[in-house]
Amino acid sequence: MADSTFSDLTARDALEDESSGVPLVSAEQGEHALIVDNEAAVQSDEGATRHEVIAPGRALAIADFPAISVNPVERLIRLGYRLGIPGSMLSMPVGKKVGPRLLATVTNPLAGDRASGIALRAGHFLVHGAKTPIAQADFGGAARMTPPLERLVHSFDWLADLDACAPREEAAPVAERIMAAWLKANGKPPSRPGKGAAWTVGHTGGRLLNWLVHAPLILSGIDRALRSSTLNTISETARWLDRNVARAEDRLAETVGWSAIVAAGLLMPGGRPRRLYGEAGLLRAIGEAIGDDGGVLSRSPIAQMEAIAMLVKLRACYEATRRDPPEAIDEMLSFLVPPLLALSHGDGSLGSWQGAWAVPSGTVSILVEASKVRTRPLREARQWGFQRVTAGKSVLQMDAAPPPMPRHARFGCASTLAFEFSVDGRRLIVNCGGAACAGGIVPVRLEQGLRASAAHSTLTLDDANSTAILINGGIGHGVTEVEVERREMEVEGQGAATRIEASHNGYAARYGLVHRRILIARSDGSELRGEDLLVPTGRKGKRGKVGYAIRFHLGPDVEARLSEDGQGAGLALADGSYWQFRSGEGEVAIEESLWVDGSARPVPVQQLVIQGLVSRGGGNFSWLLKKMG
Repeated sequence: MADSTFSDLTARDALEDESSGVPLVSAEQGEHALIVDNEAAVQSDEGATRHEVIAPGRALAIADFPAISVNPVERLIRLGYRLGIPGSMLSMPVGKKVGPRLLATVTNPLAGDRASGIALRAGHFLVHGAKTPIAQADFGGAARMTPPLERLVHSFDWLADLDACAPREEAAPVAERIMAAWLKANGKPPSRPGKGAAWTVGHTGGRLLNWLVHAPLILSGIDRALRSSTLNTISETARWLDRNVARAEDRLAETVGWSAIVAAGLLMPGGRPRRLYGEAGLLRAIGEAIGDDGGVLSRSPIAQMEAIAMLVKLRACYEATRRDPPEAIDEMLSFLVPPLLALSHGDGSLGSWQGAWAVPSGTVSILVEASKVRTRPLREARQWGFQRVTAGKSVLQMDAAPPPMPRHARFGCASTLAFEFSVDGRRLIVNCGGAACAGGIVPVRLEQGLRASAAHSTLTLDDANSTAILINGGIGHGVTEVEVERREMEVEGQGAATRIEASHNGYAARYGLVHRRILIARSDGSELRGEDLLVPTGRKGKRGKVGYAIRFHLGPDVEARLSEDGQGAGLALADGSYWQFRSGEGEVAIEESLWVDGSARPVPVQQLVIQGLVSRGGGNFSWLLKKMG
């Protein structure tokens, strides 16, 4: 294919128009970047263009959830409970003391994983494909478990799996044995969170919520002593959360804690003051945990699913007590679902972003159905930072924002300007993904590597990350400013197309270069054109050269073969379709890579790499991905 194919991909040619070149916006001190979005620009009557500047989603709180209405008496009760007056005095000031018990049985709204439940009955915890004997699990936390196993064990998420695999009379004895072992290892709560993995606010809130939703599994046995101990622990855990929920490790963990407090207020005697207290706290906390388009501040699809599941379970607690949930619960769900769907490919499975693996469509559809939200994917989750283009049977996803702020990051990835591209549900270009499931079949030692820029389909300089990757999901300095423009356009002789242009400053401080990426997707989905530009930040470019690499990780069913001239590659998909990749600058190489699939298993794949040296004065590299035949 002749190089002239790319003549319309240069920054000064057909890809540049009058609305391009919006200046980068300085970030507020201590915050990540503002995101400038010009696709929402509107024309005034005089013909001038007005650009909309979007404030950073990671610094905003949702302010338009409907307030939960309370009467003056309820307001006083809530105030008294917040000030430390026991709930029994506020709800039942006269009469004998009532022991801990549950007032209703909750219908489980989310089915667990049957295979994991069968493994539990066989004596193993099964998490992301890795088995751990229950007898070898350290419930006390002296010997740290892998992070995924730690979350599963201490949040009691495994109760849903057990519930899904067998009738209650067969599953309950297994649940009670594990419950007894956990109670023996965790006698008394610590004075404050963080003293042991079991007593983070996130794990404790999830645990209490699961105990209440799956109470029949842990309270149906003949051992009256265990039943009494379990009920007392439920009551004590609720009181511990009352005191410590504000000390959560992050905002999303705080919302889980508040949800558990509300559930305890609904399902335990004399819980009205706790419920009122928890509802106010939940509304405030979730407003601070998500951006104004509904994306959680960690920017992780896994965390987004966790938030939806939490609210679905909480709503089931309201229904169990024949109480209408506050309108705010449905409003929250209606905010959370569309951004999640924005990261779905044509087959309904999720893209691999911010630690997520390729979560299968069945898991996503079950969650969305349980939410009772009927909506379409959000095309532009501007504050969450993801762009989605649907072109024919093709889906393009792009990360057009800085990584999450350090205090919100759970599995922060240096993925700015990376993209994924699928055709008819088959993934053609992917990111490696899977950092959040490291500790299952995916080894823990790969966690940091899976979060690196090189594990994503984007450009890197000098083998460095665009944002520093730290241990335990943390991130450091790097991208602080992102500029993004999206518009519909006509490509001469080829019809309509969607054009996204975005840039980041992650390499500006070290190398004096800004990375700008332009993607143009034809409306019929048969072609994706791209150009990666390195633009010097100062008037005078720095001397010398620096190594660059542009990576395109290929999907699991893609077979790649280099062209004879070394300037491209043929890509054969499992359905018999054939795509051609061409590079306008530099030779193309095929290297090994891996991709974490929907079962959280590492799958060997290939990657196309364009690499070489570029002047500190800048450069541009064009490429084309086109369906043949």
